[in-house]
Amino acid sequence: MRESLIEIRFHGRGGQGAWTASLLLAQAGLKEEKYIQSFPAFGPERAGAPITAFTRISEEPIHLHSSVYEPDVVVVLDPTLMGPSVVEGLKPETKIVVNTDQSPEEMRAIMGVQEGKLYVLDATSLALKILGRPITNTAMLGAVVKVTGIVKLDSMLQVVGERFSGRIGELNKELIKITYEEVGEE
Repeated sequence: MRESLIEIRFHGRGGQGAWTASLLLAQAGLKEEKYIQSFPAFGPERAGAPITAFTRISEEPIHLHSSVYEPDVVVVLDPTLMGPSVVEGLKPETKIVVNTDQSPEEMRAIMGVQEGKLYVLDATSLALKILGRPITNTAMLGAVVKVTGIVKLDSMLQVVGERFSGRIGELNKELIKITYEEVGEE
C-alpha cells in the first residue's frame, strides 16, 4: 500500500493559500479518480500566523487519519518559515520545494540538511509579475506537479479554472504553467 501513497506537507502563513494549495492538489487527484485527503493544522486563525496543510494522494484507499509525519514532499510557500518544523521527519528521498530567491546551496545551509532532492523557485517574484500580488500557492502547485508527477498538469489546470473564475483563473493557470516549466532541481 505505501508505494502508491504520496504524503505532502505544505508550510505557509495564514492568507498565503497553503490550505487552498493542499485542497486544489487533492481535487486534481480526485479528478483522476485517486483517493485523497486534504486538511490543515493551525493555531489562532489570523493572517500571517504559521500554518501547515497536508495532502495525501493514493491509487489505493487511504486508511491513515493523522498528520503527515514523514512527508514524501515538503512545500514551503514562505521562506521565513525555514526551521525545525520544515525539516522534521524528512526522509533521504523527500522532495523539498521552496519558494526562495536563494540558491539551493544557501537553502541547504539554512535548513541544515543534505539529504533529499531540493527544488527552489522564486514564486513570489513570479506571482507578483503575473498576478500582481505575492500569493504563491498556485505557483508552488505548478512546481509540485512537475517534480512529483502526482497528478497531471491538465488536471491541476482544470481544478484551478473551476476554483477561480474569469481573469483570476486564467492568470493562475498561466502562473502554474510557468512554474511547471521553470522549477529546477539543484
